[in-house]
Order: sequence, then C-alpha cells, then structure tokens
Amino acid sequence: MGKKRNHNSGRRIIIKDEKHGLPYSKGLMASSIMATGLAPARAYQVAEAIEGELVARDKSSVTIQALRKLTLETIENSVGVEYADKFRRWQELSKLDKPLIILIGGTTGVGKSTIASEVGHRLGITRIISTDGIREVMRAVFSQELMPALYNSSFNAWQGLRVPRLKSADPIIIGFREQLAAVSVGVKATIERAQKEGTNQIIEGVHIVPGFIDLSAFKEDVFIISLVVAVDDEDLHRSHFYIREIETEGFRPFERYRANFDNIRKIGEYINVLAKDHHTPVISSHNLDLTVSEIIEAVINKAVMSKGAEKSVVSPVKSGLDPESLKADAAEELP
Repeated sequence: MGKKRNHNSGRRIIIKDEKHGLPYSKGLMASSIMATGLAPARAYQVAEAIEGELVARDKSSVTIQALRKLTLETIENSVGVEYADKFRRWQELSKLDKPLIILIGGTTGVGKSTIASEVGHRLGITRIISTDGIREVMRAVFSQELMPALYNSSFNAWQGLRVPRLKSADPIIIGFREQLAAVSVGVKATIERAQKEGTNQIIEGVHIVPGFIDLSAFKEDVFIISLVVAVDDEDLHRSHFYIREIETEGFRPFERYRANFDNIRKIGEYINVLAKDHHTPVISSHNLDLTVSEIIEAVINKAVMSKGAEKSVVSPVKSGLDPESLKADAAEELP
C-alpha cells in the first residue's frame, strides 16, 4: 500500500504586498496563530487549513490583506470567535512604531526563563536576555572587592554585605536590594540599547523588580510592559528545582536551592509586595500554556489600549503577517 500523498505538497503560494513577496509558510503561520493561546499542534492544523483553502481556490499568490481576512475566518470557523478576536488584537503589536520590551520578574525557580522563551516564540521576539547574564557581564567589569554583591546568587547576596547590619533590617532583603541596585544599571542600559536599535526584546530575571528602574523615562520611545511571575504553592515551587536538576543533569543541583528555599520564598514575597505597590501584574505560574497565554493577553491588552499603537511603517511582508489595519469595504475578497 502506497504512502498517502499530501495534495498541498509542492504547491507554492506567494504572500505579496506592493513591492515584496514571500512564500506561505505553515510553520510561520502556526507561530503567529499560537499568539492566541492555541497549542502548537492545533495552531499548525489551522495553518494547514488555511493553505488547503488557498489551494482549493487555485491561488498561486495572495495579498496580505486577503490572507489576513482568510486567517481570521479560518480561526473563527475552526476554534471560535474568541480566538479570532485574540488574533485580531495580537496584530496591534505589529502596528507599534517603537520597540516592544517585555520585562518578566519573579523570584528564583518560578519558571521565568521557560516562560520568556515561549512568549518570545509566540510573539516572534528573538532577543531574550537574562538578568543573570547581565550580572555575569558586570562581574567581568567590577572586581569582587569593589562590588561583592554581584558575586553571590540573589538569595545569598547578603553574605557579601560590608555595611553594619541593623537589628531591625532583614539581611536577606538588604543583600538582595544591594545586588538589585547594581544589576538594575545593566538592565537600564540594555533597554536603552534596544531603544537605539529599535529592536523588540524580552528581559527576564529575579532582578526585574518594580520600582527599581524608572520606566517612565522610556515611555516616549519604547513600549514597555512589566510583570511578575509567582508560584503561590510552596510544594509546587520546590518541585521546580527538582525538575531543573534533572533537566540540567545536575548542573543546577536541587540541594543548593532546597537549602536556600526559605530565602528564595522571602525574596518572592518582597517582589510581590513591590509589584502590588507599583500596580504591576502578578501572573501565577502553575501551568505553562495558561501562564504564557495570560502574559500574551496582558501584552496585547496594553498594546490595544496604548496610544502608541499607531500605524506601522514596517513592511507587512517583513514583519510576517502584518497586520495593517483594513477597512472592511477596501479589503480584497477571495473569490
């Protein structure tokens, strides 16, 4: 019995605007659709359905406007109006005329790195920077004698304190704050670099703490959304470190984090309090897909409400499924 043939294979469909053209890609389309919160497999099925419809209509090329219309119709018919609306609102991000910076904070072990990677994948953001990486760079510049707070993990930065410890102050928080003050300089410089280059970016790490960087100084030139990830359940939080040890083959040992777990939780509570004080969203990390969807929803909602979400000058083909705002009576109809 022969293999089942893929009737769409070998058929090349070009997505075009006035000057450019790129071949239709199910993978890229699926990635775009995943921004609605759909699981990868389901998003790929929708992307295949879109390609199938284009082939059925004998289309060798399609304008971005027509593809956008077909995509919305297919999403609505396949998975529902809610997802079509999310996709429509997600496209507002492509109309921003300034860099998008997403800041993801939270204490050690809440899943920030994994979440940041998945959010970046779904939103098409390739630059993801860890504040631990920024700290490592700063350690190469400043000696331990000059800046000892950089040479310990966030949960035991207090061991490098050189100032007298006040009886009324918690050394865990004081040490964390001293490290924060140093690393925040590097985080601010990273945002300024993205601003100059005009690049979208995600910065994640325990050093993303509301109130330590004046984000209002960037609001004219950069679109920034800051949020904090938290794990309320202690047992679930503790299990993250065990999984991390397995995934890294012991490079990040469970015992080290278990021994400092109380400090890690204390820092988490401190970050959450500051998030509340500065009206920063705190997202619960208990299920990766749900957490990622909630973060993307928060980003989309802020983009839609932002006055900065104006018409983009970027080529629609260059930005993927662009998302030029269309009037219903001007949109091209697929025959």
